[in-house]
Amino acid sequence: MKFLDLTKIYIKAGDGGNGCVGWRREKFIEFGGPDGGDGGRGGDVIFEAVRNLNTLIDFRYQQHFKAERGADGSRSNCAGKHGEDLIIKVPVGTEILSEDKEEILADLSKEGDRVVLLEGGNGGFGNAHFKGPSNQAPDYANPGLIAPDMWVWLRLKLIADVGLVGLPNAGKSTFLSVVTRARPKIASYPFTTLHPNLGVAQVGELEFVIADIPGLIEGAHEGAGLGDRFLGHVERCAALLHLVDGTEEDVVAAYKTVRGELKAYGGGLARKKELVALNKIDAMDEASRAEKADALAKASRKKVHLLSGVSGEGRDAMIRALAKIVAAARDNVDVDAADIDDDSDEVQETPGGWRP
Repeated sequence: MKFLDLTKIYIKAGDGGNGCVGWRREKFIEFGGPDGGDGGRGGDVIFEAVRNLNTLIDFRYQQHFKAERGADGSRSNCAGKHGEDLIIKVPVGTEILSEDKEEILADLSKEGDRVVLLEGGNGGFGNAHFKGPSNQAPDYANPGLIAPDMWVWLRLKLIADVGLVGLPNAGKSTFLSVVTRARPKIASYPFTTLHPNLGVAQVGELEFVIADIPGLIEGAHEGAGLGDRFLGHVERCAALLHLVDGTEEDVVAAYKTVRGELKAYGGGLARKKELVALNKIDAMDEASRAEKADALAKASRKKVHLLSGVSGEGRDAMIRALAKIVAAARDNVDVDAADIDDDSDEVQETPGGWRP
């Protein structure tokens, strides 16, 4: 299934039904009077966040959505039927933006969130509505109200607890594949990951979602490489795991490049809790590990974790550290990533599947 996280659609609420001009005509009733019924109300356009979706790909094939129009009124004081509401189901984490992308109209961040974005038009009054002592035979009725319509953007921000960031080929996809049952594409060339991948990790009874996004390069906020638009998928994360390739010649420059792109993007990413890991240590000797870890610690001013997705070294300690941050965030307790120790339950394999 292809991944789509940004799309533009047209929505229109249902117009109101027209009122009816009718007259009561029955045998032996000389002055029947007006009996035209009111028109029905048009349907609303409602967006609902559901759990079993994790992409906006369905909206690539259908971009126009219209709620049902209200039925016209009829004789014998029969009101028209109300139009059915149109419920558009979107993934959890979807933002609805105005056509110019300047305003967030709704943010459906939890399962079951619903928002009425457009209300249907009211039905018009039939001529029976206007009957009165001074106007006993009105011969007119109101038309139904025209409902509003608009173009909106749907932008998906995946709901994940931990986001993986780093340069291309920093080992993010490999890490995701060994701590969850996600199976992202892994290869030895840059930009193997072309869209975000999700996996569910488990420590004891705690399950949390990890998001792997395409790698960043210098100038990503200006469109270099794959750009930085995928960073939106880690805006809601409790923590970021910044992986630095230990085989890089200059690990400090690699770290600062990604940090610079996070700051340029905004969205509060530069202020999120961050764990820094020197990755691919299985390809390094002890002296290189110590030298590069020390340089990276001085540049980041954080504890540097040693990690290898291939050999598994440091994997369990890292996943436990992430679990503690996630647990603290869910309990609304602040925790300093630098003070996290590594004594906890063993990492368990997940039962498989994706968790958006």
